[in-house]
Amino acid sequence: MFQIRIHGRGGQGVVSGAEMLSVAAFLEGRYAQAFPSFGSERMGAPVMAFCRIDDREIRLREPVLQPDALIIQDPTLLHQVDLFEGLAAGGTILLNSAHSIDKLGLGGFARGVQHYRLVTLPATELALKHVGRAVPNAALLGGFAAITGVIALDSVIAAIRQKFPPAIAEKNVAAATEAFAIATQALETSDA
Repeated sequence: MFQIRIHGRGGQGVVSGAEMLSVAAFLEGRYAQAFPSFGSERMGAPVMAFCRIDDREIRLREPVLQPDALIIQDPTLLHQVDLFEGLAAGGTILLNSAHSIDKLGLGGFARGVQHYRLVTLPATELALKHVGRAVPNAALLGGFAAITGVIALDSVIAAIRQKFPPAIAEKNVAAATEAFAIATQALETSDA
């Protein structure tokens, strides 16, 4: 089972991102589960959502405490919440930021004892460019497909098209597609 925890703020599409990720897995013939964790928070408050993907039926119903991957939609949470709690050594972190991991002060996480696979992606900028709104979820899902290989970009695109009306969907597809290309190039550069 592959478990993902998504961190962001209310209004950034955290819950929708988890739902689209689970739909993408369903479209590939796999089992998936997505659900949020929030109370009566207001717009902008920290929010978490969870997604599990497996080839077998998923019976767990609790929050993801030991994720294989993190998607961090808002880098300001780095200084407010213990985002990395429970992430296994060698786990994957996709961070919405135009800055490098070293500039963010996270180089030690990638090169330290835990040896996390950490990739930054300017998802908010891509969302603004393609969608016209600072909602980075679709772009991050494209990046997630590239860096993990857990789901295919085509499945992400199909899930986006199911979630949104055609005009909005195509803008999000463009953001996800460009994010996939950027993340793929980032991986090739880091592996070289």
